[in-house]
Amino acid sequence: MKILVINAGSSSLKYQLIDAKNNTLLAKGLCERIGIDGRFKHNVADKEYLVDLPMPNHTTAIENVVKALTSREYGVIDSMSEISAVGHRVVHGGEKFSGAMLIDDVVIKGISDCVEISPLHNPHNLTGIRACAEIMKGVPQVAVFDTSFHQTMPDYAYMYALPYEFYEKYRIRRYGFHGTSHKYVSGRAAKILGKDINDLKIITCHLGNGSSITAIKDGISVDTSMGLTPLEGIMMGTRCGSIDPAIISFIMEKKGITVKQMDDIMNKKSGILGVSGVSSDFRDIEIAIEQGNERAHLATEMFCYQVKKYIGAYCAAMGGLDAIVFTAGIGENNSILRNKICEGLDFFGIELDLELNKQRGKELDISTKTAKVRVLTIPTNEELVIALDTKNIIEKLQEANYVL
Repeated sequence: MKILVINAGSSSLKYQLIDAKNNTLLAKGLCERIGIDGRFKHNVADKEYLVDLPMPNHTTAIENVVKALTSREYGVIDSMSEISAVGHRVVHGGEKFSGAMLIDDVVIKGISDCVEISPLHNPHNLTGIRACAEIMKGVPQVAVFDTSFHQTMPDYAYMYALPYEFYEKYRIRRYGFHGTSHKYVSGRAAKILGKDINDLKIITCHLGNGSSITAIKDGISVDTSMGLTPLEGIMMGTRCGSIDPAIISFIMEKKGITVKQMDDIMNKKSGILGVSGVSSDFRDIEIAIEQGNERAHLATEMFCYQVKKYIGAYCAAMGGLDAIVFTAGIGENNSILRNKICEGLDFFGIELDLELNKQRGKELDISTKTAKVRVLTIPTNEELVIALDTKNIIEKLQEANYVL
């Protein structure tokens, strides 16, 4: 069964074609600058094809994806009929969706209803869904939600201490994100350790330009750092993370700015970029630190301290800890930050092997042999999770003789 995985943004569209029978990546690519001038990148095996193509909208982007996948020169299938289903990454599913769903009018409405709490993502996810429906008529589509993995959190973990009517009327609560990543790496951690995930307490650290940390006990999410939106939690590339809420009105009054302007400051001008004044990319931050930039050093110290605090809190919340997993761009590749985060946590039984920790982008246990808590680096694979979730939905429906 071949599954096309789609992740649509405002002016971009990432895709992967995965053979879900053997979990093999057949091709992947990226459509950029949609609605501007169009740039198309298509990868097969170790070959990359770059083409400038007009892409006035997401529909033409999907057309180009199908043409590339079926191309005689660099295609991997003979026709679109070989694609069994399309799996879409959808960021916010609210309380409506606790798992992957076959997309129909009801699901479309549910995703649309979540636009007000995810205005930066859900509209673009819907655009990708509609584009695929137009170009790939008859091919079933499945929505896989970033938030669904965290729907197992208990109410005392996801509720905010606001008047309860805000939850009843507006469903204001913690939802969490990066669910497919946390689900994938926790599952891989259990396999690497040779243990049943239902018997483990794992903290997964998805550290990238957007970062979140999740406490996973007995295979399910029991708490996570992001909240109603991806803004809450630790500081990130350009997001401020958790701050005193009173700061918001204070700054708005002092500067005379609108809600939208304040939201832009917190989401796009804060975090590592805002503190360092240099960049949101830790590679640039490292160079700045070497040049003696004190604010870059401060940003790094703040980031590591905040991650460390969450590890301590989640260890307490779960009543112990078996493993920590570092994943995503920073988590997988930045050995300096991993070391800083784990430094001083030896009383938990966390001890890094400094030589193993130098490895980048590998699936590896980087703990000392005697460490009680295992620390792992695991490259995430959200697209594979989406493909497998899509495959499971399609197979269940076929078993039930549902007409797709």
